[in-house]
Amino acid sequence: MNNIKPCMKITLTDTKPSIFESKVGGIGYIPHDKDFPTDSNGNQLRLLAQIECEKIQLDGFMKTGLLQFWIMNDDDSGMDFDNQTNQDGFRVIYYPEVDKTVTPEEIESKFVKNEYDDEPYYFPVFRECGMSFEKSENRYVDYYSELSDEEWEENTGHKVGGYPVFTQNDPRDEKQLEYYDFLLFQLDTDDLDGDDVVMWGDCGVGNFFINSEKLKQCDFSDVLYNWDCC
Repeated sequence: MNNIKPCMKITLTDTKPSIFESKVGGIGYIPHDKDFPTDSNGNQLRLLAQIECEKIQLDGFMKTGLLQFWIMNDDDSGMDFDNQTNQDGFRVIYYPEVDKTVTPEEIESKFVKNEYDDEPYYFPVFRECGMSFEKSENRYVDYYSELSDEEWEENTGHKVGGYPVFTQNDPRDEKQLEYYDFLLFQLDTDDLDGDDVVMWGDCGVGNFFINSEKLKQCDFSDVLYNWDCC
Protein backbone atom coordinates (compact mmCIF):
# COMPACT_ATOMS: atom_id res chain seq x y z
CA MET A 1 0.00 0.00 0.00
CA ASN A 2 1.16 3.51 -0.82
CA ASN A 3 1.07 5.09 2.65
CA ILE A 4 1.15 8.68 1.36
CA LYS A 5 -1.29 10.12 -1.18
CA PRO A 6 -1.56 13.60 -2.72
CA CYS A 7 -4.71 15.57 -2.02
CA MET A 8 -6.26 19.00 -2.40
CA LYS A 9 -7.19 20.38 0.99
CA ILE A 10 -10.22 22.66 1.04
CA THR A 11 -10.87 25.57 3.38
CA LEU A 12 -14.37 27.02 3.63
CA THR A 13 -14.53 30.78 3.18
CA ASP A 14 -17.04 33.37 4.33
CA THR A 15 -17.83 34.50 0.79
CA LYS A 16 -20.78 34.53 -1.61
CA PRO A 17 -19.69 32.41 -4.58
CA SER A 18 -21.58 32.58 -7.85
CA ILE A 19 -23.50 29.65 -9.34
CA PHE A 20 -20.38 28.84 -11.39
CA GLU A 21 -17.91 28.72 -8.48
CA SER A 22 -16.87 26.19 -5.84
CA LYS A 23 -19.13 26.21 -2.80
CA VAL A 24 -21.01 24.27 -0.16
CA GLY A 25 -24.76 24.83 0.05
CA GLY A 26 -26.62 27.56 -1.75
CA ILE A 27 -27.77 27.47 -5.37
CA GLY A 28 -26.00 25.02 -7.64
CA TYR A 29 -25.42 25.46 -11.36
CA ILE A 30 -28.07 23.82 -13.56
CA PRO A 31 -27.92 24.15 -17.39
CA HIS A 32 -30.85 25.59 -19.35
CA ASP A 33 -32.00 22.14 -20.47
CA LYS A 34 -31.58 20.37 -17.09
CA ASP A 35 -33.44 20.36 -13.79
CA PHE A 36 -32.79 19.58 -10.14
CA PRO A 37 -31.93 15.89 -9.64
CA THR A 38 -34.74 14.02 -7.89
CA ASP A 39 -35.24 10.79 -5.96
CA SER A 40 -37.57 7.99 -7.06
CA ASN A 41 -40.51 9.80 -5.41
CA GLY A 42 -39.90 12.99 -7.37
CA ASN A 43 -38.44 14.95 -4.44
CA GLN A 44 -35.73 17.38 -5.49
CA LEU A 45 -32.28 16.86 -3.99
CA ARG A 46 -30.38 19.80 -2.51
CA LEU A 47 -26.86 20.98 -3.33
CA LEU A 48 -24.30 19.77 -0.83
CA ALA A 49 -21.29 21.11 -2.74
CA GLN A 50 -19.84 21.88 -6.14
CA ILE A 51 -16.19 22.08 -7.15
CA GLU A 52 -14.49 23.87 -10.04
CA CYS A 53 -12.41 21.04 -11.50
CA GLU A 54 -9.65 23.40 -12.66
CA LYS A 55 -8.84 23.99 -8.99
CA ILE A 56 -8.01 20.29 -8.40
CA GLN A 57 -4.37 19.64 -9.30
CA LEU A 58 -4.40 15.86 -9.09
CA ASP A 59 -3.52 13.24 -11.71
CA GLY A 60 -6.57 11.62 -13.27
CA PHE A 61 -8.92 14.41 -12.23
CA MET A 62 -10.85 16.49 -14.76
CA LYS A 63 -9.28 19.81 -15.76
CA THR A 64 -12.47 21.66 -16.69
CA GLY A 65 -16.11 21.91 -15.66
CA LEU A 66 -18.03 21.53 -12.42
CA LEU A 67 -18.37 18.46 -10.22
CA GLN A 68 -21.49 18.52 -8.02
CA PHE A 69 -22.69 16.57 -5.00
CA TRP A 70 -26.43 16.58 -4.31
CA ILE A 71 -28.18 14.87 -1.39
CA MET A 72 -31.68 14.55 -0.01
CA ASN A 73 -32.31 16.75 3.03
CA ASP A 74 -33.99 13.95 4.98
CA ASP A 75 -32.88 12.51 8.32
CA ASP A 76 -30.50 10.07 6.56
CA SER A 77 -28.99 12.86 4.43
CA GLY A 78 -29.79 10.81 1.36
CA MET A 79 -27.70 7.77 2.29
CA ASP A 80 -29.02 4.24 1.77
CA PHE A 81 -27.53 2.33 4.71
CA ASP A 82 -28.20 -1.00 2.96
CA ASN A 83 -26.64 0.04 -0.36
CA GLN A 84 -24.31 3.02 -0.15
CA THR A 85 -23.89 3.15 -3.94
CA ASN A 86 -27.64 3.65 -4.52
CA GLN A 87 -27.85 7.08 -6.13
CA ASP A 88 -31.49 7.68 -5.30
CA GLY A 89 -31.07 9.93 -2.26
CA PHE A 90 -27.80 11.36 -3.55
CA ARG A 91 -26.31 12.18 -6.94
CA VAL A 92 -22.88 13.03 -8.30
CA ILE A 93 -23.09 15.12 -11.47
CA TYR A 94 -20.30 16.34 -13.73
CA TYR A 95 -20.73 19.17 -16.23
CA PRO A 96 -17.67 19.28 -18.55
CA GLU A 97 -18.66 22.74 -19.73
CA VAL A 98 -20.46 25.56 -17.94
CA ASP A 99 -22.87 27.87 -19.75
CA LYS A 100 -22.32 31.35 -18.29
CA THR A 101 -25.67 32.55 -19.70
CA VAL A 102 -27.52 30.63 -16.96
CA THR A 103 -28.76 32.93 -14.20
CA PRO A 104 -29.57 32.35 -10.51
CA GLU A 105 -33.13 33.48 -11.19
CA GLU A 106 -33.54 30.80 -13.84
CA ILE A 107 -32.35 28.10 -11.45
CA GLU A 108 -34.55 29.40 -8.62
CA SER A 109 -37.56 29.16 -10.96
CA LYS A 110 -36.95 25.40 -11.20
CA PHE A 111 -37.02 24.97 -7.40
CA VAL A 112 -39.93 22.92 -6.09
CA LYS A 113 -40.33 22.54 -2.35
CA ASN A 114 -39.95 18.97 -1.14
CA GLU A 115 -41.37 17.31 1.96
CA TYR A 116 -38.17 17.90 3.96
CA ASP A 117 -37.65 21.60 3.34
CA ASP A 118 -39.53 22.50 6.54
CA GLU A 119 -36.98 20.46 8.54
CA PRO A 120 -33.75 22.36 7.78
CA TYR A 121 -31.84 20.82 10.68
CA TYR A 122 -31.65 17.57 8.69
CA PHE A 123 -29.34 19.13 6.10
CA PRO A 124 -25.63 19.08 7.09
CA VAL A 125 -24.80 22.46 5.51
CA PHE A 126 -26.26 25.40 7.43
CA ARG A 127 -25.25 28.20 5.07
CA GLU A 128 -23.53 28.82 1.78
CA CYS A 129 -19.74 29.15 1.86
CA GLY A 130 -16.99 29.43 -0.74
CA MET A 131 -13.88 27.26 -0.99
CA SER A 132 -10.15 27.82 -1.25
CA PHE A 133 -7.74 25.04 -2.27
CA GLU A 134 -4.22 23.99 -1.32
CA LYS A 135 -2.22 21.07 -2.70
CA SER A 136 -1.03 18.74 0.04
CA GLU A 137 -0.68 15.07 0.95
CA ASN A 138 -1.62 12.81 3.81
CA ARG A 139 -0.78 9.36 5.04
CA TYR A 140 -2.76 6.23 5.75
CA VAL A 141 -3.93 5.73 9.31
CA ASP A 142 -5.03 2.45 10.85
CA TYR A 143 -8.43 2.85 12.52
CA TYR A 144 -7.85 -0.27 14.56
CA SER A 145 -4.86 1.26 16.35
CA GLU A 146 -4.69 4.24 18.65
CA LEU A 147 -4.11 7.40 16.63
CA SER A 148 -1.97 10.28 17.72
CA ASP A 149 -3.51 13.74 17.60
CA GLU A 150 -1.22 14.56 14.65
CA GLU A 151 -2.33 11.48 12.67
CA TRP A 152 -5.97 12.28 13.34
CA GLU A 153 -5.66 15.95 12.40
CA GLU A 154 -3.78 15.12 9.20
CA ASN A 155 -6.76 13.24 7.74
CA THR A 156 -9.58 15.46 9.01
CA GLY A 157 -11.03 18.42 7.16
CA HIS A 158 -12.39 18.91 3.66
CA LYS A 159 -10.48 17.54 0.69
CA VAL A 160 -10.33 15.74 -2.62
CA GLY A 161 -7.92 12.80 -2.82
CA GLY A 162 -5.69 11.50 -0.07
CA TYR A 163 -6.90 9.24 2.71
CA PRO A 164 -10.30 9.66 4.40
CA VAL A 165 -11.19 10.05 8.03
CA PHE A 166 -14.16 8.47 9.84
CA THR A 167 -15.64 8.94 13.28
CA GLN A 168 -16.41 5.22 13.36
CA ASN A 169 -14.76 2.75 10.94
CA ASP A 170 -14.17 2.60 7.21
CA PRO A 171 -17.51 1.33 5.77
CA ARG A 172 -15.83 -0.33 2.78
CA ASP A 173 -15.25 -4.08 2.93
CA GLU A 174 -12.04 -5.57 1.55
CA LYS A 175 -13.26 -5.68 -2.05
CA GLN A 176 -14.81 -2.21 -1.88
CA LEU A 177 -11.62 -0.82 -0.35
CA GLU A 178 -9.70 -1.99 -3.40
CA TYR A 179 -12.34 -0.89 -5.92
CA TYR A 180 -13.49 2.48 -4.48
CA ASP A 181 -9.89 3.61 -4.17
CA PHE A 182 -10.18 7.37 -4.74
CA LEU A 183 -11.59 9.85 -2.24
CA LEU A 184 -13.71 11.98 -4.55
CA PHE A 185 -14.76 14.40 -1.81
CA GLN A 186 -14.65 14.64 1.97
CA LEU A 187 -16.77 17.23 3.78
CA ASP A 188 -16.09 17.42 7.49
CA THR A 189 -17.99 19.12 10.30
CA ASP A 190 -16.78 22.72 10.44
CA ASP A 191 -17.45 26.22 11.73
CA LEU A 192 -16.52 29.76 10.76
CA ASP A 193 -15.85 32.29 13.53
CA GLY A 194 -17.55 30.01 16.03
CA ASP A 195 -20.74 29.51 13.99
CA ASP A 196 -21.49 25.99 12.75
CA VAL A 197 -21.58 25.82 8.95
CA VAL A 198 -21.35 22.03 8.42
CA MET A 199 -22.57 19.40 10.87
CA TRP A 200 -23.10 15.72 10.10
CA GLY A 201 -25.23 14.38 12.96
CA ASP A 202 -23.15 14.92 16.09
CA CYS A 203 -19.82 16.17 14.70
CA GLY A 204 -19.48 13.61 11.91
CA VAL A 205 -17.95 13.52 8.42
CA GLY A 206 -19.20 12.72 4.91
CA ASN A 207 -17.23 10.92 2.20
CA PHE A 208 -17.69 10.03 -1.49
CA PHE A 209 -15.53 7.32 -3.07
CA ILE A 210 -15.02 6.29 -6.70
CA ASN A 211 -12.89 3.85 -8.68
CA SER A 212 -9.89 5.75 -10.05
CA GLU A 213 -10.37 4.32 -13.57
CA LYS A 214 -14.03 5.39 -13.55
CA LEU A 215 -12.87 8.86 -12.53
CA LYS A 216 -10.54 9.04 -15.54
CA GLN A 217 -13.52 8.13 -17.74
CA CYS A 218 -15.67 10.83 -16.07
CA ASP A 219 -18.15 8.09 -15.17
CA PHE A 220 -19.90 9.00 -11.91
CA SER A 221 -22.64 6.37 -12.09
CA ASP A 222 -20.91 4.21 -9.45
CA VAL A 223 -19.98 6.17 -6.33
CA LEU A 224 -20.02 5.03 -2.69
CA TYR A 225 -21.41 7.64 -0.27
CA ASN A 226 -20.99 7.43 3.49
CA TRP A 227 -21.39 9.65 6.48
CA ASP A 228 -21.04 8.81 10.15
CA CYS A 229 -20.87 10.59 13.47
CA CYS A 230 -19.77 10.03 17.03
